[in-house]
Amino acid sequence: MSEKNILAYFKSPEEAEKAKAELQALGTIDMQIDRISRFPGDGIERVMNPITGNMSSLADVTLGADVTDRNAGILLAADVGASGMSDGGQDDTTGRDILLTVVVEESKHHAALQIVGKNGGMQ
Repeated sequence: MSEKNILAYFKSPEEAEKAKAELQALGTIDMQIDRISRFPGDGIERVMNPITGNMSSLADVTLGADVTDRNAGILLAADVGASGMSDGGQDDTTGRDILLTVVVEESKHHAALQIVGKNGGMQ
């Protein structure tokens, strides 16, 4: 039997966990929940004053990116999220940093998509 995969984005781990529980009842081949980011590193863990602190870029301060290279910092600071001016747009994944990856049998794919959508997931 062939397999289908689903990559679903959620706003909270709780939403993803709820969908995961329902998908387990449906029957899955494999499933995983991860936190994702467009930016490198694990983020900054220190409180920094941008006036007196040594910040590597705007992305370091506003996005929490772990920027180690000046050129990467410039590129990341060009992202609309760094300025705070992004409106999200239509079908935008802004704020959806929880990724639920699911592998199901092809016959269960449509039902799995419904479960994801019902629980607030976006694919």
